[in-house]
Amino acid sequence: MRRHVRVGETKTKTESMAERFKGWRKRILLTSIITYSTFYLCRVNMSVAMPGIMEEFALSKTEMGFVLTALFMAYAAGQFINGQLGDKFGARKLVLVGIVGSAILNLVFGFSNGLLMMVLIWGLNGYFQSMGWSPTVKTIANWFPTKLRGKAGGLLGTSYQIGNAYSWALAGLVVGIMGWRWAFFVPAIIFLVSGVHWFVRIRNAPEEVGLPTIEEESKGIEKSEVRKDHHLGFKFTIASVLKSRGIWIAGMSLFFLNIVRYGFISWAPTFMFEVQNATISVAAFKAITIPLAGCFGAVFAGYISDRFFKCRRAPIAVIMLLILGLAALLYPTIPVDQWELSLLTLMIIGFMTFGPHVAIVGIIPMDFGTRKAAASAAGFIDGMGYIGAAITGIGSGLLIDSHGWDAAFYFWVFSALAAAILMATLWHHKPKQREYH
Repeated sequence: MRRHVRVGETKTKTESMAERFKGWRKRILLTSIITYSTFYLCRVNMSVAMPGIMEEFALSKTEMGFVLTALFMAYAAGQFINGQLGDKFGARKLVLVGIVGSAILNLVFGFSNGLLMMVLIWGLNGYFQSMGWSPTVKTIANWFPTKLRGKAGGLLGTSYQIGNAYSWALAGLVVGIMGWRWAFFVPAIIFLVSGVHWFVRIRNAPEEVGLPTIEEESKGIEKSEVRKDHHLGFKFTIASVLKSRGIWIAGMSLFFLNIVRYGFISWAPTFMFEVQNATISVAAFKAITIPLAGCFGAVFAGYISDRFFKCRRAPIAVIMLLILGLAALLYPTIPVDQWELSLLTLMIIGFMTFGPHVAIVGIIPMDFGTRKAAASAAGFIDGMGYIGAAITGIGSGLLIDSHGWDAAFYFWVFSALAAAILMATLWHHKPKQREYH
């Protein structure tokens, strides 16, 4: 009789632990998705504001490219730094600092009166923006074991597609009514509210709320004491990144993919405005199809990599990148009056861009860096990606000014194919579970 009671008690405790994990995982993932989506309020608003800025200050696309590149370069540098800090200090504090800093800089940018001021402020904004992604990836790695990371990473990846979409929609609405400066004022206020929500709702790791680590959970070990997420030291996190062939390849792949991604994110509204004769508000709303379709691409890539490729991320990334290259080649050849085909192609571009992007920058860092160096791995990969984004900022602007829009599209097609070739070298890689306590 006593034995049956003990077994019953153990079962009840196990069920209770499983229920707590389930509840906390939903809370952590939902909070992360909501919060990271709001980072885009104070980042991609620039895409919609650019035509108004260029008109008011008589700036060329090349000059405007310097503003974009300033953010991307500072973001890239910040990712290398804040990835390491994310593993050390955790996401709860670091993400909040990034939100407050970026919101303030957006408010200041709204009062800009010249190119130099814009470059400096938008560059600083890039650094604070870099405090968002890698610490968030670290948090997801702490809460979700390998078998759940494809799904969790895919859902997390919808955050920046959703954020991109409603940020463009908000900026397009605000610019159409009140002018380009309000595309920075209004998002900044909403972003600050998001920061409060984040700090209240998020926790860095299960052990901080009296749950076992994911390694202990996998073994059925039950612990209820509150502990800190132990940092293994900068020597460990730096070595984990720099000595990993997979992380280097993922970073180089993202370098090329971000050329395509930010080529379309930064310049698509302007292309529609100039070539397809759309108003800037209509162009913003049409461009929203890219990140909206990207939401489905992100979830699709995560699910397929878990379900059909046994947690291997490279195969689905390669397939989607090849299709992306073909879609980017087709898009500028579509006649202006065939808006249905144009819209469908934009959706394909969004789907095929963000699927591999999420796999490379969201799931692979957890697989290769493990949860103890996930922020460092994500920061390194994303940092390399934003060097590519910096190149497409000024590079695409220069190509458009010098050789027309076709030259920029060829640049983006080449980059998609280069990313596919690099990812193909990781085709057979499968993540390994490691023990950390």
